Amino acid sequence: MARPRRYDPDRRRRIVDAALRVVGRAGLAGLSHRTVAAEADVPLGSTTYHFASLDDLLVAALRRAGEGFGRLLRDDPALADPTADLAAALARLLGVWIRGDRTGVELEYELYLAALRRPALRPVAAEWTAQVTALLARRTDPATARAAVALMDGIGLQVLLTDGLYDEDHAREMLARVLRPREP
Repeated sequence: MARPRRYDPDRRRRIVDAALRVVGRAGLAGLSHRTVAAEADVPLGSTTYHFASLDDLLVAALRRAGEGFGRLLRDDPALADPTADLAAALARLLGVWIRGDRTGVELEYELYLAALRRPALRPVAAEWTAQVTALLARRTDPATARAAVALMDGIGLQVLLTDGLYDEDHAREMLARVLRPREP
């Protein structure tokens, strides 16, 4: 007699969270359906049921990982306030994100940069960039918003890759240069 199927509405989320932990600990090379199933404490078939391929799982993981900085931006009232110093607000938020859970930040970038070699991830990476650009475009034009996103990405990567300290004053100054209105 077959056992009744266990109702587990959070299983998909737990699998994605487990994938993030595996990648955070062992990098992309350590990711497999088997390692994720073990980490999530679910049967191997559950991972392949919810995610037919590792790329499908990575897409879900990248979406989840990318929520961190975007949420900070969406939740900060300074981005909606036309009188607030946008460069200062962005530099502060970038600092909050980078100084927060460093492993999480590294994981976000690792998954984001995995799109270089895994075409299935490119639309998600582009989505993330488009969402952040759209948030910033409320305060500036779209081209300037894209430039500010690129600058923040560059600053974040430099801090992570050099084990340097985040310099909020420098970030604010550079962002102010990019965000400065063009003179007629």
